[in-house]
Amino acid sequence: MILLSRSEEIILLTVYKLHDNAYGVTIREQINDDIGRYWPFGVIYKTLKKLKVKGYVEKIASAPLSERGGRTRYYYEITPAGISALKKILNIHASIWRGIQDFHLEKKAK
Repeated sequence: MILLSRSEEIILLTVYKLHDNAYGVTIREQINDDIGRYWPFGVIYKTLKKLKVKGYVEKIASAPLSERGGRTRYYYEITPAGISALKKILNIHASIWRGIQDFHLEKKAK
């Protein structure tokens, strides 16, 4: 089974959240809203490329936009394989955390 890296998981969840409005800027803004800091665009696009190669997202070109000087915007859409990968990672997280009742960050005394 191929596991998602943490950055792949975050970006794939973000694409899922944004539905048909997932492109570089909105992905970056949503990640900032969710985790409290901006990720560099290089990290976002590198991860999106990996997700595309794995078949977890599709890259869709828009028609040229006048507000972008006639340039195309690329949107990302989660695929059924991407949704399946998110379900698997959710189950893994649930399994790892199962049995933890009271989680405290303090170290246990020996």
